[in-house]
Amino acid sequence: MLPLIALFIAAFAFGTTEFVIAGVLPQVAGGLGVSIPTAGYLVSGYAGGIAIGGPLLALATKWLSRKALLLGLATAFTIGQAACALAPDFASMLLLRIAVAVAHGAYFGVAMVVAVGLAREDQRGMAVALILSGLTVSNVVGVPAGTAIGNIWGWRATFWVMCALGVVAIASIAALVPRTTRSSNGSVSFGREVRVLARQQVWTSLIIMLMLMIGQFGLFTYITPTLLEVTGLDEGWVPWVLLLNGVGATIGVFVGGRLADWKLMPSLITMLALQAVMLAVIYAVSPYPVPMVMAITVWGGLNFAIGTPIQTRILTWTADASNLASSLIPSGFNVGIALAASVGATMLNAGYGYRSLPVVGAMAMLVAVAVALASHVWEWRIRATPPLPAAAE
Repeated sequence: MLPLIALFIAAFAFGTTEFVIAGVLPQVAGGLGVSIPTAGYLVSGYAGGIAIGGPLLALATKWLSRKALLLGLATAFTIGQAACALAPDFASMLLLRIAVAVAHGAYFGVAMVVAVGLAREDQRGMAVALILSGLTVSNVVGVPAGTAIGNIWGWRATFWVMCALGVVAIASIAALVPRTTRSSNGSVSFGREVRVLARQQVWTSLIIMLMLMIGQFGLFTYITPTLLEVTGLDEGWVPWVLLLNGVGATIGVFVGGRLADWKLMPSLITMLALQAVMLAVIYAVSPYPVPMVMAITVWGGLNFAIGTPIQTRILTWTADASNLASSLIPSGFNVGIALAASVGATMLNAGYGYRSLPVVGAMAMLVAVAVALASHVWEWRIRATPPLPAAAE
């Protein structure tokens, strides 16, 4: 359990630095002498660094032991936060954020594999859930705290605190993650890394992941104007609704872990169907504040409950060559986020309004149900069994 807590601390740090920029964006823009829309590239640049740079770095460093790689990535994070705190201009800040994002993408891929390797077979889902909860807890605790620090002492102070958190993460990994952890499949060829992606359990899971992101971020990207204009909430209530959504997500990630350890595919298919229903409910109750807030909370829980078994499934079916596949998990999520935001923008620009977003999300979830069901039936018919982990080096 202690090694997983060390991995959680670093996951929390990476999650906070990714999302806290939104809370201090106006201050960062003013401090670096750019407009707020221009400063927004710090968000998209980070997502791009995760999606593209993470898998490349994971492949380039697969010869390193996993503990050494985790320490190196946590160190890169820590140095990156200090450099961001000292950034003299916007261009430097953008490049530094992208560099940290590359480490972010590689970290989550490696940390997930290590977590699964440290857990018993019947606890793999909960191990993945604990790492994933670093992202949800960062939204509930890290982002509000980082934003408050920025408002009181300035945005550079936020990054100095993140730097200190990085030091804690380094110390935790060094002290708690065992040296006997398997290496990063350094002997596995690139061709084999690519071939495992052709397993239907892997590519169908990636499709389900993309659909999940459309169901989540198609609406979440525009959740504030939806709550203000459709639901009619006062602006002061929006942060509290987002907090409830984050609390729901944190609970959901552990529920998903339990379900993944119990009956992974039946649980996944059921939750995907429930999420389609939930998005239809959001469409129906969006003009009514109390039901809408309740629906947003449950919806947040389902989003992250579904994410855990998807990731567990990918890691289970790529255990013999997990380096590339595991690094594609955070990449897939970030590509899905970008796709969801684009789909939402297209719908809004076409004049469909904010209430169209949960409808599109529900349709995406129905596609996910169909893909998951077909994949599960195919797997059951041929009596497929997951591969054994690659031998330790």
